[in-house]
This record gives sequence, structure tokens and C-alpha cells, in this order.
Amino acid sequence: MPRIRHGAVMLALLVTGCSSGIGAESPAPSPRASAPASPVASPSLPLSPSPSPPPSARPSGGQAERTLAAMSLRDKVAQLFTIVVWGQKAGAASNENEARYGVGTPAQVVEKFRPGGVILFDWAGNVSGADQVAALTTGLREAAARSGEAPLMIGVDQENGLVSRLKPLVTRFPGASQIGATGKTANARDVARATGEELRDLGISLDFAPVADVNINPRNPVIGPRAYGSDPGKVAEMVGAAVDGFHAAGVASVAKHFPGHGDTSVDSHTGLPVITHSKTQWRELDAPPFRAAIEHGVDAIMSAHVVMPRLDPSGDPATLSHRILTGLLREELGFDGVISTDALDMAGVRKKYGDAEVAVRAVLAGADMLLMPPNLPKAYDAVLDAVKSGRITERRIDESVLRILRLKDKRGLFGPISTDPGALKSAAHLKVAERVFAAVR
Repeated sequence: MPRIRHGAVMLALLVTGCSSGIGAESPAPSPRASAPASPVASPSLPLSPSPSPPPSARPSGGQAERTLAAMSLRDKVAQLFTIVVWGQKAGAASNENEARYGVGTPAQVVEKFRPGGVILFDWAGNVSGADQVAALTTGLREAAARSGEAPLMIGVDQENGLVSRLKPLVTRFPGASQIGATGKTANARDVARATGEELRDLGISLDFAPVADVNINPRNPVIGPRAYGSDPGKVAEMVGAAVDGFHAAGVASVAKHFPGHGDTSVDSHTGLPVITHSKTQWRELDAPPFRAAIEHGVDAIMSAHVVMPRLDPSGDPATLSHRILTGLLREELGFDGVISTDALDMAGVRKKYGDAEVAVRAVLAGADMLLMPPNLPKAYDAVLDAVKSGRITERRIDESVLRILRLKDKRGLFGPISTDPGALKSAAHLKVAERVFAAVR
């Protein structure tokens, strides 16, 4: 099938997150329709005029800076959210979209709320065929281009192995534990590159992979074979190689789940894990793969809904911890890319605070991307109100939006995007899969 060019349409992400939705489901507008307000009370409030940006956010000539300067506060807040839409076609209505967002089609959801990203899931009805996925991503990008200044980022959880949202559309590759068992970092790089190329051919620009957890607890119910192994040094090498592979394919990568989800016996989808590692143990056991990811230029790092009381005695999960996201990830490890939350519909982050407060606290902790809020209008209004009240400064929002826009610019989302669904399962990719499967010891 010939490669299809999609003009000046802008591309896209999203989500996932991590283990988000491993089996469990989460709970025509004007082209200038507002970003989220309550869909029941007022679905189309007018946009407020863009305030003068702080000096640090004024345009310096880059695409991201110019785009930020043109955005209203409402649009900047909307840019923090990566959401789920229901259905196979951008223009086909779904009862789930109507119930959650007040509009029926995925395209209308994007036009109405103008989120920063969308994450695709098989359980949301987004995946039935290669041509269908390519058409869906194209339609979502076109909707974003009609309704706002920033392109949409479309993402997916395609770790391979246990978590493979796009099977059977894409080449079947070994999972991380199998790749780790080969002992060869070239295998991690080659599988990531081939995976990234197939995502790109579907119009997907971000993969919520690789898993950077060190699986040191044999009772771990949620990571297990999703990790490259139990040796921090070897896992770090594999993670760095995988990041290189995704980038060679032109796709953004997300290392997860910071500060480490490998030593848990509780699934953060259904509970709140507690890990008792000291800071010294964390530096030795959990941190090396994240350090490696950062050294290799990883685009984003996803937080974990885990409590590490010896890193932060507050009892808050890492997703809501300023000491962990800002103190450890930003300041100690020096990461200045996008910090994504794990899915905000998971039980591990919802036990202590309500869904509105969780979104606010995640931003205050240092998160940039708010993944899969269970109630988007409520979470959006809470963050917007926090800015208006001064609890969150607009400068803080600008910092996050600028990181997100720079990621989109780096991965080519401001330019024309092409899809080529007929290129999936190529002979070259099948050869990579065969070689790596054969090498598993």
C-alpha cells in the first residue's frame, strides 16, 4: 500500500499509561469551542483572552514557545490532559463519549476539550484493523488542527509481551523479560525500533514504554515479565538501548514507573503498594534504569502510584509527591523532560484524595501530563480553579505546557504526518522477531 501523506495535519499522543487498563476499563461544536467546563452546566463557555506570558515563557523563536504564547489559560490547562476516547472512527458516535464528555464522536471530544493527547486502547474500541487505526489517528489530528494551536499527541501502551494493545495488527515481538534473557542490548534496541516504526506507520507518535522497573520481588503481581530483569545494571543497559531504538524510529518513549515499581506485592490498579527501600537502596536498586533512560534522552518518565515512606514520609503516592517527582527526578537525576502520571483512574492514586484534588496535587508535585482522569471536566475545572486562586501559578502551568510542546516539536508533530498501515509486519520486522525469540535462553 503506498504511503499516505496527510497534509498539514498535526500529530499526536497519549497515554497510557503504563499498566493503566491492563484488562480493566476505566470508568458539532464550534471550531473555537471552549476547553472543558462542566458538560452539564455549560459545555461551550467562551475562551478567556490570552494573558501576557511571564518572561520565561515569551517566544524565543521556537515553535513550542510561539505556540505557548498564543494559547489562552484554558487551552494551556487542557494541554496537560491525555484522555481516552471511545470508538473505531473519529466521526462515529459512542454512548461512552456522550456519557463522559457530552458529545458523541472522538473528533467532537477533541474539538470540545482540546486535550494535549489521546491514548488508544483495544478495550475502548479503538483497535480493529491497521487501516482503521491509521484513519482514526488521522481524524483525531485533523480535529485538533481545526480547534486549537497545539497538535494532538497520540500514544499507546505497546510494551510487547503481556501488554500489547495493538495485537494482532503488529508484529509479535518478545516481551521485556524475554529480551533481557538474551543478554544482548542490541535485541532491546532492535525490537524497540521495529515497534516504533510500526506505531509511526499507524500515526502513533508516543509509546508508553520501556518499563524501567527492576523486578526484584517474585510476588510482584503487576510488573513481573514486563521488566527486563532483576539486575539493576543489566536492566539499565536494556532500557537505554530501548530508548535509542524508539528514537531511531522517530517515536517518543516513556520510561516507567518512577521511582520504581519492581519490589511490590500489591497491584496499584486495585490498591496502594508500599515499598520500604531506603534512599541508599533506591539509588542502588531502582534508580539505575531511570538514570540510563535520562542519559539516552528519554522523552518522558511516568510516575508510579506507590508509597515510599523513606523517600517521602507524607504517605502520598509518588505521583502526588513533590519530594519524589521534583526532588528526586528533577533535581537529583536532572530530568527536564515530560513527567507523566500513571493513569489517574487507578485505585492506587485515588485512595487518599478525590479525583479533582488528585489532578491538582499531581501538578503541584511536578507532573506535566495528567493521564486518563476518571472525570475529565472535574479534573480540568479543579486545575483551572487552582490557577485562578493562586494555588498553582500560571508560570508553573507554562513550564509543563512548554515541555509538552517541545516534545511534540521534537517528534515532528507540528509538521505533516504520514501513515502507512500496509507496511506492518514487514519481512524485516518478522526477521527481528524470529532472531530475538531464538536467542532467548
